[in-house]
Amino acid sequence: MGHSAAETGAESPSPKFVITPPTMEPAPRLRIYIDADACPVKDETYRVAARYGVGVLVVANSPILVPRAPGIERVVVAAGPDAADDWIAERAGPGAIVVTADVPLASRCVKVGADVLAPTGKRFSVDSIGMALATRNLMDHLRETGQATSGPKAFGPRDRSNFLSALDNAVTRAKRAGATIDEAPGGGER
Repeated sequence: MGHSAAETGAESPSPKFVITPPTMEPAPRLRIYIDADACPVKDETYRVAARYGVGVLVVANSPILVPRAPGIERVVVAAGPDAADDWIAERAGPGAIVVTADVPLASRCVKVGADVLAPTGKRFSVDSIGMALATRNLMDHLRETGQATSGPKAFGPRDRSNFLSALDNAVTRAKRAGATIDEAPGGGER
């Protein structure tokens, strides 16, 4: 008489492969975050965002003027040296495009999967952010020790053109990666 594995106390062989249903995580939402303090390309960002129907969050630690247009939202954070940076870094991730000249903020955002652009159109990536941080830290050190540094070159028309092209490319990359467009960003003050 045959006994089942459960009756004899023997374990039944475990399958070699376990099939699990795919998880249906929502696609990341495509949004643009602007580190607004002294950002020279806010108007260019608004134009590109409007063309694609992408929401823009303009983040600063004091009220600034933003167009009254669908999908553009002003976010005023508490006063503090890194409050705007912290707000952006906490929300950035896949599907986010961050516009900033702040290299430490760029590093934080790149590490969580955001696409990060400088106002000059330079893209910060996993491969380039280390060198950008090292250069920034070296220049800070030289300034602290009294060495004369020239600072960044003047922002010009070519920089605006490079930025527009880079932002178009970033939106296209995010859409190809499956990011969805959500025109109403939410989470701030109008």
